[in-house]
Amino acid sequence: MRVDFVTDSGTVRSTNQDACRCGTFSPGSAWAVVCDGMGGAKGGNVASAIAVEQIEEQLKKKFSEKMSQGNTKSMIINAVHQANTAIYDKAKEKPELHGMGTTAVVLLASQGRLHVAHVGDSRAYLKNSGGLTQITMDHSYVQDLVNFGQITKEQARTHPRRNIITRVLGVHDMVSVDYSVWDFHAGDQALACTDGLTGYMEDSLLEEYMERYSHEGEALAGQLLQYAINSGGADNITIAVVNNT
Repeated sequence: MRVDFVTDSGTVRSTNQDACRCGTFSPGSAWAVVCDGMGGAKGGNVASAIAVEQIEEQLKKKFSEKMSQGNTKSMIINAVHQANTAIYDKAKEKPELHGMGTTAVVLLASQGRLHVAHVGDSRAYLKNSGGLTQITMDHSYVQDLVNFGQITKEQARTHPRRNIITRVLGVHDMVSVDYSVWDFHAGDQALACTDGLTGYMEDSLLEEYMERYSHEGEALAGQLLQYAINSGGADNITIAVVNNT
């Protein structure tokens, strides 16, 4: 396994409210966490930082390659819940941070499986022999409109209310976490990113990039970042790539 990531404030914003942590447990197990903070310049930075730190701590403390799939699921979801609690409690302590929150995507690859948990509109993708699949569904106002057939996925990318998120870490004392597990074989590639990338790039083009750099996670992340910047870079941009080498 190999994990690479890049994060950048983009061309417009003066601060980077995204956060990312990633690493490997062993040659056969890897993890990544991508978060996109919100709630003002200070609040967003704080929320995303707390989330990645909390989730990393829990994964490193509790993960074992001998864990069952069910126990792995529980560990990841509990880690996200603990991050939610930590952000919520910090906001209660400091009134200036009230309302801060963050998205979160967690990838954990081990034993031929890719475990995915997420809250918000940051995304995860999986590329294998069958092509590219978006393996998370955005928790957003425009995604709800897509689900109800009121707009298309293409229209959602430019909708004036596309930044409204319907589920986020840290704003409420409890949060619902979406989880899924996928086959993850040698040669497969997983990607987690914030909407600073997906706001500019359609899935078909993302698939082309992932095919071109199918064994080069560092190069892929760098090229995707450059594409987003060249396209305007109006938001913070974070990309993490897990390669099953």
